[in-house]
Amino acid sequence: MSNSPDMPWLQKAWQTLQQRLDEGTLPHALLVIAEAGVGKRSWADHAAHMLVCSQSPAPCGQCRQCRLVAGGSHPDIRTYGPENRSRVVRVSQIRELIGFAMTSPQVSRRKVAIIDRADQLNPSAANALLKTLEEPPEDLVLILLQESGRPILPTIRSRCQVMTLPPPVGDQALGWLLEAAKGLDQVDEALCRTALHLAGGAPGLALEYLQTDLVAGRDRALDHFRKYLKAQMTVNQAARPFRELGLEQALRLLEGWAADLARVGAGGMAYDTSAADVLGYLAGRNPAWRAHELLAAIRESRAALTNNVNADLEIQRLLIGWQGLMPRRSGPKMAGQGAAH
Repeated sequence: MSNSPDMPWLQKAWQTLQQRLDEGTLPHALLVIAEAGVGKRSWADHAAHMLVCSQSPAPCGQCRQCRLVAGGSHPDIRTYGPENRSRVVRVSQIRELIGFAMTSPQVSRRKVAIIDRADQLNPSAANALLKTLEEPPEDLVLILLQESGRPILPTIRSRCQVMTLPPPVGDQALGWLLEAAKGLDQVDEALCRTALHLAGGAPGLALEYLQTDLVAGRDRALDHFRKYLKAQMTVNQAARPFRELGLEQALRLLEGWAADLARVGAGGMAYDTSAADVLGYLAGRNPAWRAHELLAAIRESRAALTNNVNADLEIQRLLIGWQGLMPRRSGPKMAGQGAAH
């Protein structure tokens, strides 16, 4: 077993953790921030492995701790996150974490608790976590994972040491994705590049898109989006392929288009080249602030995820916002104006 997973852009972050571990300066609570799909969970899993290993440099891959981790059965590592289709981390899960924190390690020197998507703690769960963060047991390390741009309580952030994970650079993302996607049917370099574009360059998210056929789902959503803007279908019909993607992925897609709209409006190029024509049409007929208005509406929908909002209503609300960017049919036709492509 190698001393780090094959995510070269995270190598320095793993080395930093190993150094803190060797120097005895490891904090009791780490808040790890990164963009979606960069590898937060992989980093946290590897960090937990390092923290329970009984050898140095860790993980050694040979000791009893490493064998337990490899078997997925280490009793001193626990992970908590949204489960059973819930979009939030529940207070019952944090109470379970608190109980785990108060027990003695079973086989290791310390316990490690990972909170995946700490930015999706519901209010009761966030408040329950505060006391453990204020008075953490000496043998506990908490690793909280936060997606960049997602809100988290300032009282939680202030009680953690923050570590930001970098995104891949150069061809690191494509190289990793091509290797990770081996064995997937009908996946080639061109499709990997498309998935990376849709994922904003995040390789983990791009792999998820390939595994779940989200690229094809995006194509269906874009087709409905075009027809809806041209008043060829109702908002309920247009929302259908977005619902099929799931609210989280639908928000990512709409957010990417809104960011592209702002980018095109400022004279740049759209990352999603398949949507570039319709976004260029809208950008040429709206002031720049309209794109930022859409982005704000999407952030509101994302913040509401912790309240288990109605996905269909949220998607329809956002699509209606996009429809508001289309020129009024009853108004005078602008020179050179055509239909949305």
